[in-house]
Amino acid sequence: MTRPTITAFDWVPDFAQGQVRDLRVRWALEEVGQPYDVRYLSQGQQKAPPHRACQPFGQVPTYEHGDLTLFESGAIVLHIAESHPGLLPDDPNARARAIEWMFAALNTVEPPIMDHAIATLFEADKPWSRPRLPAIMARIDERLGEVAARLGDREWLDGDAFTAGDLLMAAVLRILRGESALEKHATLADYVARAEDRPAFKRAYGAQMAGFTGNPPPEIAAWLKKNTQAMGEMR
Repeated sequence: MTRPTITAFDWVPDFAQGQVRDLRVRWALEEVGQPYDVRYLSQGQQKAPPHRACQPFGQVPTYEHGDLTLFESGAIVLHIAESHPGLLPDDPNARARAIEWMFAALNTVEPPIMDHAIATLFEADKPWSRPRLPAIMARIDERLGEVAARLGDREWLDGDAFTAGDLLMAAVLRILRGESALEKHATLADYVARAEDRPAFKRAYGAQMAGFTGNPPPEIAAWLKKNTQAMGEMR
């Protein structure tokens, strides 16, 4: 049986290592015990026509298996969870709730967290970034408080079983790993730590980190050099 192939970058800035979204796909594949291959892209290749034929937005990851090609990490994780046992419960209602949490992670919790990343990393040198931070942090705190309230004292979002909903929620929350926004919600910080302690996550994380063997294009290296101080001041 052929192995699925995913795409990943061979280089990203230090702040993005361990966060690129192929990690979510690797993690899902590791959880279900599905071996996979990786096609690495250097920076810039993701915008070229061959890759855009698979990913119209010029991003990673993509997933290819047989005659199926998918993009968007959430869709890929859902496909993996539906194709293999282990990430979605057998009970129809519990299965629906797990999928519900997948959508909540990506559509409700992640957007304000990505706003924070844009303001403090990608646009840290822009005059509008600093004034936006208080509102962004307020939205993040509200969302994290709501997730923490629903999690309560449970191990995982829907009880004792880790699901694809937990995988994506933990993947989103760990974007804030080490930030006070997450640490102030102790139950969520513990939740992320439990997820990161799973053997499948450790294998996926290690594989992603081992793949960063490339070098930045000169223009990106110059941008990083110019904006490192601004990024540090904003975080």
